[in-house]
This record gives sequence, structure tokens and C-alpha cells, in this order.
Amino acid sequence: MATTDRLKDHWAEQRLFLHRVIAAVIGIVALIIVVLGRLGQLQIADYEYFSAQSQGNRIRVQPLPPTRGLIYDRNGSILAENLPSYQLELTPEQVPDMAETLSRLARFGLIEADNIDTLQALIRQHRRFDSIPIRHRMSDAEVAAFAIERPRFPGVDIRARLARNYPHGVAAAHALGYVGGINAADMQRIDQRDYAGTSLIGKIALERRYESDLHGDAGHEAVLVNARGRIMQSLNAEAAAAGKDLILTLDIESQLTAHRALAGRRGAVVAIDPNNGEVLVFASEPSFDPNRISVGMSRADYLAVQQDPDLPLFNRALQGAYPPGSTIKPILALAALHYEVIDPNQPVYCNGSYSLPGSTHRYRDWKRGGHGWIDMHGSIEQSCDVYYYELARELGIDRMESFMKRFGLGGVTGIDIAGEKNGLVPGREWKQRAFSKRADQVWFPGETLITGIGQGYLLTTPLQLAHVAATIANRGQRFQPTLLRGMSDPVTGAVEFAEPVPLESVGIVRNDQWEQIISAMSAVMQGTRGTARAVGIDAPFTLAGKSGTAQVFTVAQDQEYETEELEDRMRDHALFIAFAPLEDPQIAIAVIVENGESGSGTAAPIARTVMEKYLRDML
Repeated sequence: MATTDRLKDHWAEQRLFLHRVIAAVIGIVALIIVVLGRLGQLQIADYEYFSAQSQGNRIRVQPLPPTRGLIYDRNGSILAENLPSYQLELTPEQVPDMAETLSRLARFGLIEADNIDTLQALIRQHRRFDSIPIRHRMSDAEVAAFAIERPRFPGVDIRARLARNYPHGVAAAHALGYVGGINAADMQRIDQRDYAGTSLIGKIALERRYESDLHGDAGHEAVLVNARGRIMQSLNAEAAAAGKDLILTLDIESQLTAHRALAGRRGAVVAIDPNNGEVLVFASEPSFDPNRISVGMSRADYLAVQQDPDLPLFNRALQGAYPPGSTIKPILALAALHYEVIDPNQPVYCNGSYSLPGSTHRYRDWKRGGHGWIDMHGSIEQSCDVYYYELARELGIDRMESFMKRFGLGGVTGIDIAGEKNGLVPGREWKQRAFSKRADQVWFPGETLITGIGQGYLLTTPLQLAHVAATIANRGQRFQPTLLRGMSDPVTGAVEFAEPVPLESVGIVRNDQWEQIISAMSAVMQGTRGTARAVGIDAPFTLAGKSGTAQVFTVAQDQEYETEELEDRMRDHALFIAFAPLEDPQIAIAVIVENGESGSGTAAPIARTVMEKYLRDML
């Protein structure tokens, strides 16, 4: 016991305990100093920085884009719809280095390197917190590939959106148009608040003309987002209002028929209901695929389309200006009846050419040996040029100009698509203005003659020629052509139909004079010598028509027109106008085939095929 007490050192134990207490106190004090220092840094030194960061967890109001309205044909077939798709979107304020991010996206093949400058310009046009689409309609493989690399692209994400789709592709592209990304030019013409959250806008044709109706009204949603901009919670929302659905006057089955009939050619087909101006067919070939353009073609691909010598982006039906050739002869025959400059029953001798009194210059007929003695009825049925040289000389250019303008030639028809060409009806005043700096501003008699057969300066569009055919079918009553039949409310389904818009009637032609001309146009199709008899004689309905050819270049006096020696683009254009059924016209049509040579042999069969398709339910 005594030995144990001698071995135990109480003072040493106390000193050891005291040292441990002191060490613990020092450690606790040091930790308290660290915590207080950190609190001081957070609350004082870095207050502004962390205060701003803390605002990252906040309520943000974001737009809800409306669903774009659908487009239907007159029978309810869908022409433009919205399909789910993925698109790549970028939020500028969340991207640390914009140039590097876009460059890396290009290296990954998610955007085109050639489009980086365009994208940067587009990004500058938007607010920094907007989500801006930089790539539309990504494939599943692209979505999967980006998902793996997503952490390397802060501020860039994939979102599910509705994308525009045109089920019939190229067939109705020039009528429908297409939608595309909102660019800098678009930003100048729209209220950006209405398009918040919307990435697409109508670019041409009906998609652009009725943009305000198709677009709808944007909604908004309050969401809680974190510092990285990720949505944590949806708080409340006001739903967007969908755009109105369009019901068009087009008959898609007839449109597809025209598209197939023109395949491989350059030309246009326009068909109109003469009773109200509704456009039944509006085809221009070659065409383009609106689905490819709406998703954003590469610059190289778009330039290839633009530079295609066949001009697929050019709307021939609306903007193509062509000499009407012999399709104009029924109008000039009506003018001759109205002004009483020629007896319709008095024959004129055609020997194959015509010369003005005192001149040796010969104006040729299309039939080398001539037609012999021929009256007005026969001149339309057989398309005798010599008859119309004489008729034009008797009428004079002033009366010809005035009368043709009564049918709407030389001016726009007013169709609801932008960009319509006026065409040209020449006259003395026009020539003085057009050639004011040249010595040949005087109107020459020979120019009157060639105007009489639809050549020279006279230019018309396929739409205007269809309008002429409809006016003749309707005995002078004219309607403004339209592609819109009505609009449907997407919620109630109620349809508001558009009313026909009457235009000023031709008015000055008597009923018996109309019947004379229409009878002759019927003979073109069913007469024993009709130029288009081969097309019309076995048709399941009676029709009236007029074929025509328009020269691309002038043949010299001492030369003959040799088709086989001409390259394709130098050959005559083929034209044809018609309406049917003769007893109660329901469709009027104009067809032009560039360099098609024969109106009756090339254009007329296309017209019959389209009319037969449209009238199928009446046969």
C-alpha cells in the first residue's frame, strides 16, 4: 500500500489534465474565430456578391407560347399541323462565354459553323433571360449525344416544343408558305411581347399573310428557379390562347393532281371557282420542301436552292409574267363585237401571213399554209393569227388596252398572298414612260398587230389568266380570288366563313356576244377543227377553252422556227385556259408550261386532268 502511494504522482496528473484543457480551449477559440471570420466574410466583406447569388432562388415569370393554328383544305384535309419535336435552346445570361459555347456546339455538329454569325446577331436581338432556339427538330440520336455532354454547356438545354409540319410537302408550298426562326428583320415588324417564348413566325404566302390569326396569344407562368436557372417549382400560370385554324379554298386532291401533272416541268396551274373567286388549285413547279426550310437549312443547302436554275423558290403562279399568246383572242373578239369594228360572220382570208398596207413586212400565222376563209367563230376554234392581225388593226391599241384592263389584266387581282405581279397591258402612254430616253417611244402599228395575238410587250400571270377564264365563264361578273374560305375557333369549333368579294364587272358586253365567244371556245374543245379537240372530244363533261403558245424569242423574216434545233429553254411556252361544265361552270383554269411548245398538246391535257379530278363528284 505504501509502495503504491510512492509510485503515484498526483501533481503530474494535474499538470497533464491542465495542458489538455488549455489545448481544448485554444482549439475551441480557434474554431470560433474561424466561424466568426467566415460569418464576417459572408455578412460584411462579400455581402453584395452573396446577396446577388441568393437572388438566384427567386420567382420568375416566363412566357407560355401559344399553339399555332392548323390549316385545312376545303374538305377538311390537314395541310399544316404541329408535331412534337426537340430543339436546342440557349439562355444568354447563363452562358459564361458565348463565342466559345457556339464554337463548341459547331464542333459537336449541333449547329452549322456558317450560321454562328447569324445566331450571334439573333441572340443580340433578344433579352438576356430569353430562351432562344438555335437548332430545331433534333433527332433522337442528337438528343442523346447532347445529354451526355450537357454539363459542358451551361445555359444550353434541350426542350420539347411543337414544330410545324406540312404533310404534303412540296405540293402546296407556294400557297401555304412556311414558318422559320424569328430573325432580326422579323423583330423589327412584330411586338416582341406578343412573341415572347415563340421561336417561329410565318415567312411567306398564307403563313405570313394570316400570321396574326395563326399565332394566337401568349400566356405566362410564375416559376421558382435556382441560381443556375433551373425550374424548381411551378407556382401559377395563365394559359396561352391557341391561334385560329384556317380553312382554305384549296382542294388538295386537285392540287396533288396538278403537282403530279407538272412533275419534271417548269410551270403553273391555277384553278378558280368562277361563282365566288375561291382558288381551288394554286400550283407552281418546280417547288420546294417547306419542312426542310422551316427546320433551318444549312447555308450551303439554302444557297443551292436559291441558285437552282429552275428557280424552285419562285412562285410562278403569282409572279411569273408571260405573254398570253392566243389565250387572249376571246377577249379581243369580244372587244371587236362590242365596238362593232368587224362583222363576226364576215370571213377574212388567211394565206399564212399578214402585211400592213404599204409594208412588205410579213406577220406570220402559226399555220404555214394559212386557214383560208375564216370567220370569228372559226378564228377562235382554229386560232387563226391573221384574223387577229386584222382585228387588232381595226380596233387600235387604245381600245384594246382599255378593254383588256376591264378583265383585270395589267393589275393585281387582289389575292390574299403578298407579292402578286401586275403583268403588263401596253399602250401609248406606257411606252412613252418606259422608253422616254429612246427615240422609239412612239407606238408603231406593228406593235398593235403582235399585241393582237398576245405577244410583244403584253404580259400576264397564270393567276390573271385563270381570273380571265372565270370572268368569261361567269359572263363578265368578276370576284376577287381568295385562298381563305374561313377561320375556325380552336376552342368552340365555330367557323366564320369569308364572304366573296365582287369586283367591277366587265359590264359592257351583251349576253348574245358572250354566248358567241363561249360557243367558239367550246368548239376549240369539241369542234371538228378545234385546236384542242383531241383533249376535249371524249371528256366526261363539256368544256370551253383556248390554247396558246408564246414565243420566247423572235424568228427573223427569212428563218423558220425549227424546234429540234433549239435548246429547251428557248422553245415556246405552252398555255391553256378553260372552264367546265359548259352548262354550269364550277371550275375555271389556266395552265402554263414553260418551253412546253404546244398549248393544246402540253398544257390542255394537264388542265383536263385537274378539272376531271375536281369535278369527280359531279360526273
